[in-house]
Amino acid sequence: MAAQPKLELQLPATRTPTSGQRPPRKKLVRRTDREYSQQLRLGIQLAFLALNVWIGVQFYFWVRWAETAGHTRAIERPAGIEGWLPIAGLMQLKYVALTRQWPAIHPAGLFLITAFLLMSLLFRKAFCGWLCPIGTLSEWLWKLGRYTFGRNFTLPRWLDVSLRGIRYLLLAFFGYAVAMMSAPAIAAFLSAPYGLIVDVRMLNFFRYLGGTAAFVILGLIIASIFVQNFWCRYLCPYGALMGLVALASPLRIRRKEPACIDCAKCAKACPAALPVDKLVQIRSAECTGCLECVAVCPAKDALVLATPRRRAVPAWSMAAGIAVIFFGLVGYAKLTGHWNTRLPQQLYFELVSHAGEAQHPE
Repeated sequence: MAAQPKLELQLPATRTPTSGQRPPRKKLVRRTDREYSQQLRLGIQLAFLALNVWIGVQFYFWVRWAETAGHTRAIERPAGIEGWLPIAGLMQLKYVALTRQWPAIHPAGLFLITAFLLMSLLFRKAFCGWLCPIGTLSEWLWKLGRYTFGRNFTLPRWLDVSLRGIRYLLLAFFGYAVAMMSAPAIAAFLSAPYGLIVDVRMLNFFRYLGGTAAFVILGLIIASIFVQNFWCRYLCPYGALMGLVALASPLRIRRKEPACIDCAKCAKACPAALPVDKLVQIRSAECTGCLECVAVCPAKDALVLATPRRRAVPAWSMAAGIAVIFFGLVGYAKLTGHWNTRLPQQLYFELVSHAGEAQHPE
């Protein structure tokens, strides 16, 4: 009997992407949850900006009252203005650490910088992304530039890295100056005429703005329109400090690769230009926890702000945590009598009217 021919089952060849070919697109499992993080963040930004405008206006009228020796309408000095004195706040932190005593001069600055550092430790660099008035204005400027010109400009990598070093150099300079001061030296500095009215001198800088200073500020505004977060990214030492603290934060933006469809929308949306679409988690000190990358991600559970155990943290809980820290520390300071700087009225009359003559202590 003739041998029967063998029948071979031909299976279709499995196509594997070769070099230069794009891998097959993943199936999108679309998000069904309601995205509200950016509306919530914008609400907090507007509220904090309004608070700072109110503090600034009140402080201006208080300075006018002191300059006229009480001949204008009496108004209380807003202690919240000390939030604009981060170097004094760092001095206060060191003073408390060394002496275990509450400072009597500019104590509000101590509680405010503590609140902002604690926010950064727990919620990434949340102060910069959710509260900072300068950060808010900077964000609006680059978004205005994108809306007007269709895009923002990206600096060459070598220039971007070089410029980012400036804010760390500034932070190192101020940090070194504070580190070299003893507790008595800090107390002497803050109780000297210059230290007592350093906030007034800050206001007078803008009240009597010179041509050079005005030109520099205008240049920063124009640069911020064309380059994302120009001031925050390259020049702000306060943001550099918050970023270094945020490196220890337990929260991270985390990407789940099986759910990710590699659309790269997250990387395009990131104000810090981080490669969110290529990393499993974002550790960078540049991340402000703004959640813009999470907001634009179309895939379910692909991108979340999460704890080390990958438990997702919703935007509302982050906002609530920021509010609890801020109002908790401010409320504690007010209830315990460690919020206002209490100096004799006549001393303020004398110092404020001669603010320009106060010399920096040696």
